Amino acid sequence: MSDLLFLAHRVPFPPDRGDKIRSFHVLRYLSARMRVHLVAFADDAADLDPPAAFTDMLASCTILPRGKSQARAGLEALATRKPVSLTAFAAPAMQAAVERIRPSVDGIYCFSGQMAQYLPADGPPVVMDFVDMDSAKFAGFADDSRGPMRWMMRREARLLGAFERGVAARVSASLFVSEAEVALFRTGGATGRILAVENGIDSTTFDPAGKVGQAGKSGQAAPPSHHPGEGRGPVGKVAVTADSPSPSTSPNWTPASAGAVKSKAVQSAAHADPLIVFTGQMDYRPNIDAVTWFARDILPRIRTRHPTARFAIVGRAPTPAVQALAGDAVIVTGAVDDVRGWLAAADVCVAPLKLARGIQNKVLEAMAMARPVVASAAAAEGIDHAGTIRVAADASEFAAQVLALLEAPADAADLGRAARAQVLRRYGWDARLAPLDALFGVEGSGRTPS
Repeated sequence: MSDLLFLAHRVPFPPDRGDKIRSFHVLRYLSARMRVHLVAFADDAADLDPPAAFTDMLASCTILPRGKSQARAGLEALATRKPVSLTAFAAPAMQAAVERIRPSVDGIYCFSGQMAQYLPADGPPVVMDFVDMDSAKFAGFADDSRGPMRWMMRREARLLGAFERGVAARVSASLFVSEAEVALFRTGGATGRILAVENGIDSTTFDPAGKVGQAGKSGQAAPPSHHPGEGRGPVGKVAVTADSPSPSTSPNWTPASAGAVKSKAVQSAAHADPLIVFTGQMDYRPNIDAVTWFARDILPRIRTRHPTARFAIVGRAPTPAVQALAGDAVIVTGAVDDVRGWLAAADVCVAPLKLARGIQNKVLEAMAMARPVVASAAAAEGIDHAGTIRVAADASEFAAQVLALLEAPADAADLGRAARAQVLRRYGWDARLAPLDALFGVEGSGRTPS
């Protein structure tokens, strides 16, 4: 068994947000085949000391705190003519950690473009997992910005794009989360071996027939075995429960009351109190823009026919702009113990992202929980859903699609069941990550992760 250096811009545990969900499953898959040495940054002090359940699968684990402010990173970027995305993650201690471990490994898995600055000029083979094309994301931000911010976003897109192409030209393989991202990268002039390795979903954890799925329908939340879903708060943070609502949560609205509404709705075709759910990291700009658009432009159209419909924004670290949306019609939960209870309680799950890269885990999670999903074209683009989710182009169509599901609960249930069946067919983690075996020249292990 060979040794692998796994570089990550965030500790791949707990798997409580999109990038950490992917990195956790990739790390677990590779650790069943190789001796993996993890070197990663931690954004939160709670992530500096992960539990033994995580570290026991590693040959070694080096986690360094990342405390550089965005303002300092911006000034360094201007002084060095580098992208802010790189200067924000530039640290001599990280370079020293990589240099200490590199001579003893046979390969490197680099997760996220920010960490590519630590790759050696020569040495063992490197698989670069860009996940998404970050330069394209910043180009999209530039289109929605004004004044100096537009200039900064354009600068970031240009410099980061050149860096991404340079990395791709010298590594053994560059990975993206979807074929759409691969095509976009190639169109931008990238060369080298460029492949799509898609995200999967743990359909055993996200199972509507499981304890948490059933509990969510009755308003009771069972403790998860780990930290599933994009709405999960980090270890050590206060979680919102039925007994301790967040100050930003609408009055009298908790996971328990959401489950009660769901139970009532299941019994009545009229769906007197519909619950619409969005999950995600709520200090991430595309998510902020998505829920703001839904709350202001889409939800009012729905409430003209269903005045008691509620929109739940479920996820940790809501910004002041997100918290300001809370009211009679909008629930802002903050971090929750387990996102599955909210998914199980939802009449409809929505993903109204205007800017999205790659595969949206929030959509896969809702599909696996057999919930009917309405998504924007951007959020649905990377997912092979085979028509098992509804896709909307604008606010009017989005509202119409949600209303159609609310007013035809039997059709909504059928759509949810078909979505779960598609996930089971298409998105198991083992099947999605199998191409990594050939990239590293290893054989599948008998203890493959689920």
